[in-house]
Amino acid sequence: MNQSLLNPHILPVPLEKAYRLLNHGPTVLVSSQDDESTDVMAAAWACALEFSPAKVTVVLDKSTKTRSIIEKSGLFALQVPTLKQLKMVYALGIISQYDAPEKLRQCGVELFQFGYSPIPVVEGCSAWILCELIPEPHNQQQHDLFIGKVIAAYADDRVFRDGHWYYHEAADEWKSIHHVAGGHFYTIGDAVDINALKDTD
Repeated sequence: MNQSLLNPHILPVPLEKAYRLLNHGPTVLVSSQDDESTDVMAAAWACALEFSPAKVTVVLDKSTKTRSIIEKSGLFALQVPTLKQLKMVYALGIISQYDAPEKLRQCGVELFQFGYSPIPVVEGCSAWILCELIPEPHNQQQHDLFIGKVIAAYADDRVFRDGHWYYHEAADEWKSIHHVAGGHFYTIGDAVDINALKDTD
C-alpha cells in the first residue's frame, strides 16, 4: 500500500466544501481497516449532513464486512468512483469479503493512504472523504445509518477544483456513477445553469 501521495492532481479540499463532493448523489465506495482486515464496498445511500463541522452519513447493511470493520476501527473513507471504474464498483457491491476473502484482489482494487492517515483509499477515484465515526448505536442498529465527522477531503483537480465539479470539461470516463437498481446505473448528466435559463426567458 502506497504510504505517500504521489499524484500531483490530487489536492486537499477545504472541509467546509467537502459536502460538494457528495451533493450530486453519486454511488460511493466505502473503505476501512482494522487490525485484522481491510475492505471496500459500494454504497448508494451516502450524503452530506452538516457544513461545520463537516459531517456525512452512509447506510451500511449489517451483512457487510466493511461495516464490522468500521465499528471496530472507528474510521472510514467515502470516495467517488468514476465511469471507468464501473465494473469494479459493481463487483464490490455484490461480493462480500465474508464469502470471498480475496475480494479486493478479485475486484482489481488498488489502495493507498493519505499522509499519516491509516485509512485505506481506492486509487483512481475522483474524490475522497476521510472520516471518524460518530458512534450512534441506535441509528446504526435500527436504521443502518452511520455518521462520520470529516477529518480530511481530497479531489482530483482534473474534475474538481476551487470547490466545484467540472464534469462538463472532463472526459466521460471521469463522470460519477449513480446506481438505480439491479446493476443499472446512470452517469452524471449535462450541466444546467439557472442564470443561463433566466437569460432565455
